[in-house]
Amino acid sequence: MLAILAPGQGSQSPGMLSPWLEVDGTRERLTAWSELAELDLVELGTVADADAIKDTAVTQPLVVAASLLAFEVLGNRLTLPDDVVVAGHSVGELAAAAVAGVLTPDDAVALAAVRGREMAAACDFAPTGMAAVMGGEPDDVVAWLAGHDLTAANMNGAGQIVAAGPVEGIDAIAAEKPDFVRKVIKLKVAGAFHTGYMAPAQQALLAMAKTVTVSDPSRTLLSNADGARVTHGADVLERLVNQVTLPVRWDLCMATMKELGVHATAELPPAGALTGLARRELAGTTTAALKTPDDLAKVAAAITTADEE
Repeated sequence: MLAILAPGQGSQSPGMLSPWLEVDGTRERLTAWSELAELDLVELGTVADADAIKDTAVTQPLVVAASLLAFEVLGNRLTLPDDVVVAGHSVGELAAAAVAGVLTPDDAVALAAVRGREMAAACDFAPTGMAAVMGGEPDDVVAWLAGHDLTAANMNGAGQIVAAGPVEGIDAIAAEKPDFVRKVIKLKVAGAFHTGYMAPAQQALLAMAKTVTVSDPSRTLLSNADGARVTHGADVLERLVNQVTLPVRWDLCMATMKELGVHATAELPPAGALTGLARRELAGTTTAALKTPDDLAKVAAAITTADEE
């Protein structure tokens, strides 16, 4: 069984869309999404530098557009199995929802633009931040973070938890680092994503979501909320809105993939982070990180591997 993975914010890199825009029709597609996002996604995905694309308001629609642009190329060149599993990390859930047929690609990009703008604005209300905590038993790490008024915003599995909350708490855990933790890395982000600090953004996204028409998933779609398969479009949309203030349970998504018998993963652009987690957590899984159209051959091989299992 093959899982298609859609990455989230932080996976972007300068020029990541340049090779994709060499494929016929992709520039026009990205130009249309630029109008929906009210951003020049063509420029941002080709010539903009790292500083220009790290702004949350820019990164989120850019990442979703990158995933969906590549998926359209993938769909035009390869025949996907009927039993594909789809999952996205954080804002990548919007791309995953489109891949699963719940949202149109246009709506996914438009929602990502609102989500990004509003989350960026919410960061201005209080000094907050995030830090990656490497190593340690999850329960021990979560309890330690709570003692510093921090939340486990991302439970990524493979020994990685991302803490979020007040800046003073982030500074405290970076300085303290108990013996049961291998490393604490402060992240260069605007604020505490996936916590209650993002409540204003959640309300703005809810207002936008009310204008969107959804369909039930045509592919198996997993939710960041609990790793469960979601079968109704309205439920998917509600979860996408609530996800802004809830932790990302990527560990549970990978656990469900394992239970479903996933033996191969294909990560959409900007690929890399989720592929790394899959290699560490899903032992023996064939992985393909789709960075350029040349990597489509890796996805074809992954599909063959999944079919043979």
